[in-house]
Amino acid sequence: GSCDWKETNNALSAPRWYASNHVLPDNRQIIIGGRGQFNYEFYPKNDQTNKLFDLPFLLQTNDPEENNLYPLVIQNVDGNLFIFANNRAILLNYNTGAVVKTYPALPDGNPRSYPSTGSGVLLPLKNLQGKIQAEVFVCGGAPKGCFMGALNTCGRITITDPNPQWVMETMPLARVMGDMQLLPNGNVLIINGAAKGAQGWELAKDPVLSPVLYKPDAPLGARFEVQTPASRPRMYHSTAILIRDDRVLVGGSSSHGGYVYVNTPYSSDLSLEAFSPAYLDSSFDLLRPQIVPKSQSQIAYGQKLMIRFMVKGFLNPKLVRVTMVSPSFITHSVSMNHRLLELPVAKYPLLPIFRNHQIAVNAPANKNIAPPGYYMLFVVHQDIPSVGIWVKLQ
Repeated sequence: GSCDWKETNNALSAPRWYASNHVLPDNRQIIIGGRGQFNYEFYPKNDQTNKLFDLPFLLQTNDPEENNLYPLVIQNVDGNLFIFANNRAILLNYNTGAVVKTYPALPDGNPRSYPSTGSGVLLPLKNLQGKIQAEVFVCGGAPKGCFMGALNTCGRITITDPNPQWVMETMPLARVMGDMQLLPNGNVLIINGAAKGAQGWELAKDPVLSPVLYKPDAPLGARFEVQTPASRPRMYHSTAILIRDDRVLVGGSSSHGGYVYVNTPYSSDLSLEAFSPAYLDSSFDLLRPQIVPKSQSQIAYGQKLMIRFMVKGFLNPKLVRVTMVSPSFITHSVSMNHRLLELPVAKYPLLPIFRNHQIAVNAPANKNIAPPGYYMLFVVHQDIPSVGIWVKLQ
């Protein structure tokens, strides 16, 4: 076929290593930071953007260990960018270079960026037709120093609040270089990583085999659930990504400066496996929705969508939701462009004689809420998701 990689020489204005990307509302990408690069740039470029734009925040968050690499970049619902590096964050107007807001530092002061790598996500966006509350969740990382115990703390902050403050929570397992993935029902999976050390060649030990589920809407103190442990260590250079059938694909682990398979405690692992959340258990089959194929493939901003689906068992109409999850690019525990939206319900399904149902929802209103591109769309019934379908938002 004609689908293949295309490599462009000299596409960037500066060489970058350990930088972060994000898709913008106008379909460009912004590329931020990297080793020794305290700036950002855009791709593709035009006459006005064919240059570097200084970002002093990256210089301010730099330290002798360079704990500001792979910054966490999230598009806020106002179109500005939330940028977290080391242990603090700003809201950046990338068009003007102005810092719109400076957020308080994490109370414990510990770094959460590479190489003291934690992980973070934008929690599910809801109430899309009202005043949207955007929350960022950051977990794990490492105190400064090699082979010290990883952090077991998390910070949660509402970045849209006029006076935002971090709320700290404690994970059941300490973890450095874990991966976070948003599940179709809005829960967060934390998987992979180690209990001691930092990210880098042979800088960590004691793999954390048990994933942890985080339920954002549960009461404080009852949000974490430890899951069944894996059999393979997934350390440095491992990844995890949600796939359309509701599983999380997990792969890789390469803790050495090359592929090493013998005479080492953590050999290179090029395998793939999939983590199946509890909602895939066969005991939930009667609740599981099945989207009727081609319900929708290309959708416009603000469009009213009629999603057809089937449920084998009894349907509770008020417990049906429709979510959209963006596919992300993942490396070094950073899930770039990752977000989940719960679409506003215009009309809940009725209870028909047969098992065919229909729900009316509204697509996101604008590109600040949801950048254009492909998303996986799911119907969720009583927290049990359907297999997703691909839709293109434009």
